[in-house]
Parts: sequence; C-alpha cells; structure tokens
Amino acid sequence: MTALLNQIWRHPVKSLGAENVDTLSIEINKTLPGDRVWALTYENSRFDMVNPVWAPSQVFLRCSIAPLFAAVSTNINESDDTISFYHPKLPNIRLDLNDPSQRKQFIDWVKPICPKNAPQPIGLCKVPDRGMTDTDYPSISVNSTSSLGDLSKRMDVNLHPRRFRGNIWIDGLKPWAELDWIGKTINVGGAKLKIVEPIKRCNATKTNEKTGIRDADTLSALQENFGHKDFGVYCKVVSSGSITVGDNVSGFYNK
Repeated sequence: MTALLNQIWRHPVKSLGAENVDTLSIEINKTLPGDRVWALTYENSRFDMVNPVWAPSQVFLRCSIAPLFAAVSTNINESDDTISFYHPKLPNIRLDLNDPSQRKQFIDWVKPICPKNAPQPIGLCKVPDRGMTDTDYPSISVNSTSSLGDLSKRMDVNLHPRRFRGNIWIDGLKPWAELDWIGKTINVGGAKLKIVEPIKRCNATKTNEKTGIRDADTLSALQENFGHKDFGVYCKVVSSGSITVGDNVSGFYNK
C-alpha cells in the first residue's frame, strides 16, 4: 500500500484550537506555518516578555491543565491575519492577536473555560520566527492513522486525531512503523523531514476533542500494550517544499 499524506493540522495558539488545512509550504528549520504561534501565559509564569525566547510547555497554560481547551476549534483568516475561535460553551470570536487590545479580549474570552483552582491566564506571547512547539528545536509532528486505528481498537474507543494535536497524519503505514524511523529522512510531497525522536504523550490525549472532557485513558493503554507512552514522532524540515493532502510519502532511508 502506498503511504499518503492524509491530514494537515495547525494550532494557532498552543493547546487552544485546531485547524485542518489542505496544503502548506514548509521551510528548512521552521515549524509548520501558523502552528503554535501564540502561547497562553499565566500568573507567575516564567516567560520573559521582554526577551522572548522558546520556553518549555510548563511555562504556559495548556490542555493538560485545562481540559476544556481541547474543544476549541480555529480558523486562520489569511486575508486579514485574524483568527476565528469556536467552543461549544463560548460565543464565537474573531481577533487579530497582533493587536494588544484584542489579545486582552482573547484572555477575557478564554477565562470561563479555565479551571478555577488552576493558575489564571494573563496574556499571550510569541517568539520571533518560530512556533512554540514542545521541543527546543523547531519541529513538526508526524503521526500515523494506522497507529491511531490500532490504539482505538485496543481501547474500544474511536480516537480522533485531534486528541494528539499532531501536524501531519499519514495513511498506508503498518501500525507503529513510524516509531522505527528515528534518524531517518522521509519525503512528504515536495519536502523532506528528518525524524528526530518519538513523542512522549501527556494527559491532553485523554480529552475528548468535542466536549473537553477526559474520557479515554490513552496513557495507560499505551503503557499496558507497548511498555511506553509514545505516539507519533517529532521531525525537522531538512528540505523546503509544498505539502498537500494526497501527496505521496516515501523514503524512510538513513541520511
């Protein structure tokens, strides 16, 4: 079976919102365009707003702390650089987050879905020229629909790709084959990606993408079935190019 690019997802605000797109151009040593551009800071956050640089996920409010974040959907409006946000418990809102006053509107919008016993949001931040991925290097995540199907079958739950907040989803692989690609390079459409490491998963994957309720213990299922909590792999872009749903995925060679 031919391996094909099945889905492309980006998440404009880290842990808040997901958008399914058909095509993007990706660049060497860059994160996916529009992915995790913004991150949500909280009271006593260690993020340096004066000298913004990459920071680990613990510095930000995220879905593992605020499960209702998982139910946020987004749409980036390329024509005016605004982002539309949707959540079943909140009114729809469309904002230009480059505008400080509209970032304040976003904080007011998101507060009702923040746990009252957790740190409260105070602002949005970003760093120059990269997204705020969980890796200290600019990464893109690659995941397999076959692995997702296998885990769903083992758990007797229909797991949606959004639970794993991945960027690229590939069809046509043997389940879990992607975990054997560490150090290899793959061709995706017109781009090349080098596989760096597996993705160790957190509580965010337990959360239903429609309701924001934790309803599936993915971490225990991974540990019990495979002896680890890895799902998907992190990659670096080593050759720029366009990627489009339906593109061939090939290579899996050492380089």
